[in-house]
Amino acid sequence: MSYCNYVNNTVSEHPDYLLHKHYHDNQYGFQILDDDELFGRFLLEINQAGLSWTLMLRKQEGFRKAYDQFSIDKIASYEEEDRDRLMQNPDIVRNRLKINAAIVNAQKIVELKKEYGTFKNWLDEHHPLTLEAWMKLFKKNFKFTGGEIVNEFLMSTGYLPGAHSPGCPIYNLISPPGI
Repeated sequence: MSYCNYVNNTVSEHPDYLLHKHYHDNQYGFQILDDDELFGRFLLEINQAGLSWTLMLRKQEGFRKAYDQFSIDKIASYEEEDRDRLMQNPDIVRNRLKINAAIVNAQKIVELKKEYGTFKNWLDEHHPLTLEAWMKLFKKNFKFTGGEIVNEFLMSTGYLPGAHSPGCPIYNLISPPGI
């Protein structure tokens, strides 16, 4: 079942309906222009590995607060006490590998920004690529970036097609980057 079918066919009384409906209608597949927000989506996709997207939506604001509003520069400068603080925070996924990946990936993005200006510019510079080419590029540059994580991150931010089904009301609202 596609995400569109799931959201559009879920009973509105379901406890997580509004979380999914808001994400589906306002975020999923839409371009993100702000680098910190783009990194925030990347961070959530990494943390979702092995868990449900519902959990990520429930914890999204906890992640935002714990990770300094997804500030790439701040996260890139995190030290051991920040790792320890995050490991104690019940409002996020407390997994040391995922926390370390967030910090290392922020550091890498800081490096990429020196050449490309922004994380978004780096993505745009490589767009369009096939999923396989994106996976190689992400694997070369980032930590904790398996195929599903890369696919969902790029689909959820409009770099890969497929976020919405053609019959979904949101389908015509989103357009590929650069248009």
